Amino acid sequence: MKQFAIIAGSGFRSFATNSETRIIDTDFGKPSGPLRKIELSGHAVYFLPRHGDDLFIPPHAINYRANMKALKQLSVEQIISINTVGVIAEKQHPGQIAIPDQLIDYSWGRAHSYFDGSGKIDHIDFTHPFSESLRNQLLVAANNADVAVHVGGVYAVTQGPRLESAAEVDRLCRDGADYVGMTAMPEASLARELGMDYACLSLIVNYAAGRGQAPIHEDLAVGTKKAKARALALIESFFLNLK
Repeated sequence: MKQFAIIAGSGFRSFATNSETRIIDTDFGKPSGPLRKIELSGHAVYFLPRHGDDLFIPPHAINYRANMKALKQLSVEQIISINTVGVIAEKQHPGQIAIPDQLIDYSWGRAHSYFDGSGKIDHIDFTHPFSESLRNQLLVAANNADVAVHVGGVYAVTQGPRLESAAEVDRLCRDGADYVGMTAMPEASLARELGMDYACLSLIVNYAAGRGQAPIHEDLAVGTKKAKARALALIESFFLNLK
């Protein structure tokens, strides 16, 4: 049985109750917070709080290399990354779920590789940035749980912590992006460098700037509540049917 991990943010603290805590150190420093070994439908799963236990670490300041290396040290082979996104594409709405299959990285200044000149260099194949097998498992779980998901799409990774301007979102749209978030990179590429499968379960929590009728933060509360409920049902189905 493969070892799984879930990386998530503020809305998923319930995963961490009644858990075994592991304090991990790596060659790249400490991860965002303690790694917690939890049980989901009889399966042991590591949970990592992406922004720390106190939610004080903004997206651009996360020690992504330490986070992913800590999971590797715990023999994790497959990572489900739960993240929130704004929707750019038409006919998609806050409260829904997406499982993207591509990304464009607009972030900058983040330590994004383990190949930093101190050893060998491996030019990883990043044609398909997310694990197709893990994505398919998530899609099967969604179908089993009767949770509607948007299949595929392009995740645009921006720097944060501020949200985007309407003009920036227009550019992302011209580039072919469907969703905009801040954390899929360099998580995805670091996981690939370490040989771990990685896929995003993206919660659509708001319309991207200039795409909705109301201020963005008015969308967030309702959109997050609906998307989180669907994501939890999908995750439960995933581990319930895991063989």
